[in-house]
Amino acid sequence: MSLLLLGYVALLGYGVWTARLPPLALGVLLVISLLTFAVYGFDKSAAQAGRWRTAESTLHLLSLAGGWPGAWCAQRLFRHKSRKASFMAGYWATVLLNIAAVAAWVGKLVPAGLLGG
Repeated sequence: MSLLLLGYVALLGYGVWTARLPPLALGVLLVISLLTFAVYGFDKSAAQAGRWRTAESTLHLLSLAGGWPGAWCAQRLFRHKSRKASFMAGYWATVLLNIAAVAAWVGKLVPAGLLGG
């Protein structure tokens, strides 16, 4: 995972350096990742207390939107959702889709104007 995160950071850095990604994108991705981390924490707390839970689809949507690094950290720290195979399969699909989308944008496979870049 460390190599994947390092590669992702390098891809984002390259995207900003080549002006394919606006610098604001890094801040937005950081906020989404922190939000995802917090949602996992709230969901773990709710699970332990028997309260209303966050839908798995919401957790996956946050990961897909770029919050997968925060989700990964939360899964490890809170020991939450990391053992459920079906959830983890969905999580890894969101990671791969997010990285593929960023790579397509940075690699000029997607027109910059289409995504606002």
